[in-house]
Amino acid sequence: MQKELLYVFGTGNAAVTRCYNTCFAIRTVNGEFFMVDTGGGNGILGILEDMEVPLSKIHHIFITHEHTDHILGIVWMIRMIATAMKKGSYEGCLNIYCHDGLPDTISTLCRLTMQKKFYSMIGERIHLIPVKDQESMDILGLTVTFFDILSTKARQFGFTALLANGRKLCCAGDEPLNPRCEHHAAGSDWLLHEAFCLYGDRERFNPYEKHHSTVKEACELAERLHIPSLILWHTEDKNISGRKKLYTSEGKEFYHGRLFVPDDGEIIEL
Repeated sequence: MQKELLYVFGTGNAAVTRCYNTCFAIRTVNGEFFMVDTGGGNGILGILEDMEVPLSKIHHIFITHEHTDHILGIVWMIRMIATAMKKGSYEGCLNIYCHDGLPDTISTLCRLTMQKKFYSMIGERIHLIPVKDQESMDILGLTVTFFDILSTKARQFGFTALLANGRKLCCAGDEPLNPRCEHHAAGSDWLLHEAFCLYGDRERFNPYEKHHSTVKEACELAERLHIPSLILWHTEDKNISGRKKLYTSEGKEFYHGRLFVPDDGEIIEL
């Protein structure tokens, strides 16, 4: 039996150019991947190739919300997987989960941008599956519970996942965890949370105007909720080579658990 791993595909916010937009996957004990968001373009295909994640092992994708840096990559995933289906090199179906406002958006994007022979796979072997707030599903042996993060910008869902090893993971989406949603994160072993910039750089990047938080606030939240392991991403990228050291240094002033500030392409054991 394989270990459960977190594959970090991208770590940046919407406007980054020195890394890819934040998206990731949980590799389950059977070697399949539960992918979360797809970034803003076909860069996801090169990342999957570099990290040796075959499309044939991706049958479940969750799209959190409609913003370009989270949803546009799904067009390329559908395009390439539909091609593989046509060639007979992809077995089974692709299930794409999202809140009920997104199936029509995803379908329309695909209809307007790809050949009919690929678009027609939607509804045949590619399924757009709407999920409800606090609905639970078994996905690859993970007990996944979706929840509305109560976004102030665009409707967005996060999720918790009970892993095969008994640990709980909470993905809070790309906004600060709303106090009304903290009960979802309570008791989690892992919290995946955005941190737009360093607290010391808040006047430079204006995170609050964009409904984001800084390293300080994200770490204070995890400390208050007694989260053992915290992953920070969805960041700015102006000093990408120094980001890990700088964010970790500031974060440890406010959080005493295991703090991860991953680069694109990292793999974290869950």
